[in-house]
Amino acid sequence: MRLRPVIAASGILVSLALAGCNPGEDETAAQAPPPPPVTVSPPLQQSIVEWDEYVGRFQAVDHVEVRARVSGYLQSIEFEDGDLVEVGEVLFVIDPRPFHIAVEQARATLEQAETRLTLAEQELERAQPLLSRGNISQSAFDERVQEQQEGQASVRLAEANLNAALLDLEFTNVRAPISGRVSRNLVSVGNLVTGSSVNATPLTTIVSIDPIHFYFDVSEADHLKYIRLARSGERPSSRENPNPVELALMDEDEFTHEGRMDFVDNVIDFDSGTVTGRAILPNPDQVFVPGMFARVRLIGSGRYDALLVPETAIGTDQSRRFVYVVDADNIAHLRAVELGPLLDELRVIRDGLAPEDLVIINGVQRARPGAPVTPEQGQIATLQ
Repeated sequence: MRLRPVIAASGILVSLALAGCNPGEDETAAQAPPPPPVTVSPPLQQSIVEWDEYVGRFQAVDHVEVRARVSGYLQSIEFEDGDLVEVGEVLFVIDPRPFHIAVEQARATLEQAETRLTLAEQELERAQPLLSRGNISQSAFDERVQEQQEGQASVRLAEANLNAALLDLEFTNVRAPISGRVSRNLVSVGNLVTGSSVNATPLTTIVSIDPIHFYFDVSEADHLKYIRLARSGERPSSRENPNPVELALMDEDEFTHEGRMDFVDNVIDFDSGTVTGRAILPNPDQVFVPGMFARVRLIGSGRYDALLVPETAIGTDQSRRFVYVVDADNIAHLRAVELGPLLDELRVIRDGLAPEDLVIINGVQRARPGAPVTPEQGQIATLQ
């Protein structure tokens, strides 16, 4: 019994009882707190398709090194570094004056050959009646035939040389072989460039922009999984079918870009144990750049009915993953589970839960194994 000191009328300190007048009465015992409140719900049952996620790089569909095809001094550059260019657009001009001269020489040689051929044909024409009358020998007539044939060959050779000279003149205008984005110029105006089939001078590079390829590597285990799914008919093979893919850039959380598979390599890399896959995506806004990293996901299973719970309902105990379930007596129990992929903040539970189990989806931190809780009914939002 607690006592409170008071001052009596006479000024003497006395003690009076605070609670009741009976000195043997005990203080009322404090009541125990109620079980902590938690939100529970059965796992969400929904038909889903799993998606496997990989990291890869963009690569241009076409990548061309622009090189000189004739030798000469670089006269002008007809583009700005980094421009978008169209196929056939002039990029560089090599001094064409020597090639104009070569064309004129080849044209003059052709005229000479045509003149000689005309004379040979006339001589052969005059020899025809002379041979029939016996005025010339057969050997002399054969010489006329040979001169006419040599004249025809000389004309064809001169025509070929003229065409080659015209082609070299055309090559002085170095044109874009594809449409795309050009790099910087690698040679300044005034430099001598070499044109050949072996050591031609590189001038710049061009990469195509739209569409664009995306390359990524798949593990041998996943590759075998895809083969099994294709054989069972649950998922078509990406070798023969343009399976859909979804892609997210490194600064994006959602897979908002869509494309399709268009190639799977025919070997598994000896060093990494992976096989290369390729997707193709439209790139009209030119957001994707060759060499850029991104995440891609593709269909990783057939459609099936799955159990899902929020990612926040899952706990970790060293290497084990678990959830709390509440029984009919409102007692929380720890249940080990096997996890599947994450789909829109919901985790697929492959094993460890039944559809009728009540899982704690909110207030997990207040639950203890074997301790009572106060459950409140909740609901897990369905996948979009």
